[in-house]
Amino acid sequence: MNNPTPRSATRTSVANPMLLPIAALVTGAIAMGISPVFVRLAEVGPFTSAFWRVFAALPFLWVWASLETGSKPLRDGWSPSVVLAGAFFAGDLFFWHLAIFNTSIANATFLATMAPVWVLLGSGIILKERVTHAMWLGLAFCLAGAGALVGSNLSLGPGKLTGDFYGLVTSLFLGAYIMATRRGRAGIGPGGLMFRSAVVTATLLLLAALSLENRFLPETLQGVLALAGLALLAHAAGQGLLAYSLGHLTAGFSALVIFLEAVVAAAFAWAALGEALTILQTIGGLLILGGIWIARPVSPPDRVGLPCTTPKAEAVDPDNPKRP
Repeated sequence: MNNPTPRSATRTSVANPMLLPIAALVTGAIAMGISPVFVRLAEVGPFTSAFWRVFAALPFLWVWASLETGSKPLRDGWSPSVVLAGAFFAGDLFFWHLAIFNTSIANATFLATMAPVWVLLGSGIILKERVTHAMWLGLAFCLAGAGALVGSNLSLGPGKLTGDFYGLVTSLFLGAYIMATRRGRAGIGPGGLMFRSAVVTATLLLLAALSLENRFLPETLQGVLALAGLALLAHAAGQGLLAYSLGHLTAGFSALVIFLEAVVAAAFAWAALGEALTILQTIGGLLILGGIWIARPVSPPDRVGLPCTTPKAEAVDPDNPKRP
């Protein structure tokens, strides 16, 4: 008689398919969390630095997309979700920088972290993904942690209402970007999605930079390296790993992991720029880590972009669209 499969082996076989996407998502959040330091050192305006962040990454994203598709022309694959992902990300960066200049950084950061709220609300309605009680509990922990990270610097006042509104709009665009990317990963690899969406994002940010700022190039090597860091680490690596993960993980859980950006930004500012890191901020970081742990998935989600009733034989591998 055959021996039954041990429970530990069963758990491992279920968890293994998610280990790489979760590791990629965490790494991507860390890479994106360093971006505020590069923006501060970029020697150009905020909209111009946002443009260079995306535009300078295009050659690397083109290579990535070409390796995925082989001889298939990159003029194909421009689905509405891919185009919307690029437009939403342009809106995210645009309003984020407006918020920074019109309210306190603490207010802007906290309001931008509302994005997972919109993602969890939209996941069930738009993406038809199951949102668990653990995700909502994890969101509560993460929001409490985000509040602790910036709590001592939060401020209210009529002079900040416009900037606070921009921060809230930032969260809406970021949430929409995550959901559009999750939907866009159906039948297309992360490199292909990133390249196509980046073309849209860079075009819109170029228009904003040319209209609102007059300093387009950095003056020193430090500025050039800062823009290169934004392009390679924050966008090509950070956003690219997020796009990869969204082909394998739900939008709701992925949005919660993005809270790590705030933790990394605070830690990196403390290590690299000498900014103080208080006990309250440390507790906030631990709360965010706890919230992500609570919300962690226990089984792989349905194939991205496919309804639950789709036969498995017809499912498309989002990282290799040519094979089921």
